[in-house]
Amino acid sequence: MNGGHRPQSAVVIINPLSGHGRQQSHIDAHTALAREVLASCGISASIRPTTKAGDAHTFAREAVTAGCDLVVAWGGDGTINEAASALLHTEIPLGIIPAGSGNGLASDLLIPFDARAALGLAATGRTMAIDAGQVNECVFFNIAGVGVDAVIAARFNDRGMKQRGFAAYIQLSTAELLRYRCQTYEISIEHDRAEHRAMLIAFANGRQYGNRLLIAPGARLDDGLLEIVIVEPQSLASIAWRLPSLFRGTLQPGRGITMRAASEAWIRTSGVIPFHVDGEPRLGHDELHVQTLPGALRVRVAAV
Repeated sequence: MNGGHRPQSAVVIINPLSGHGRQQSHIDAHTALAREVLASCGISASIRPTTKAGDAHTFAREAVTAGCDLVVAWGGDGTINEAASALLHTEIPLGIIPAGSGNGLASDLLIPFDARAALGLAATGRTMAIDAGQVNECVFFNIAGVGVDAVIAARFNDRGMKQRGFAAYIQLSTAELLRYRCQTYEISIEHDRAEHRAMLIAFANGRQYGNRLLIAPGARLDDGLLEIVIVEPQSLASIAWRLPSLFRGTLQPGRGITMRAASEAWIRTSGVIPFHVDGEPRLGHDELHVQTLPGALRVRVAAV
């Protein structure tokens, strides 16, 4: 945080719709907790609950303009993505209070899921620079993807869905895997170009989607590279057979799975290309350019 003798300031962005949803009484309780914990660390907190998509980005951008010392995002991967996008290439660190359905980035950063502990870490932890990724103009910090996971992300984020959480995610994923039709893509990874018929192409800055589902066990948040994972068409039985390795973090290339670390890639196919960034659905057309933004974001993590 900034030096000098002036009081330290933070903006705490709370998404009331993350995870299983929260009632106003819960928002009030979270507001009181954030103010209490941050005040005990000498930080004055302004609380900004979100009401619509884009609010977290707006609030974080306003915090940058106001010269705040810390921005805290309390929500899921989408809320964190919005807030973090506004902090790119600034000196202002992001504190994360995980409260979503997956919490993949928070898990990889070893941020506690207990809100009080996470707030304390946001206030007093070590500041670490991590990479970001970018698909065309869309920034991500954990995982982006093309294929069935983009379809699942779009369905899971459907405002009409009443069920959230890991069980609902698995149920939806199974249904989409059964009906998904794989497509052929021309994939250029740095200077290598090849055609792949793919069920999924993941661009992993972090290792996991969340819930300990490690799609890219070799990925590192601060190495300047993305782990690109290409999954060719698989039967549901083959996917089920590999599922334990995803939870153990032992997924390896071979038998329809390609893994490659790179700083840049292009995905080409004719027409619309659905993709997601940190679980938020997006649409591209004909070509996606994927690249790393090394050391672009500062986050609060535990001291070594």
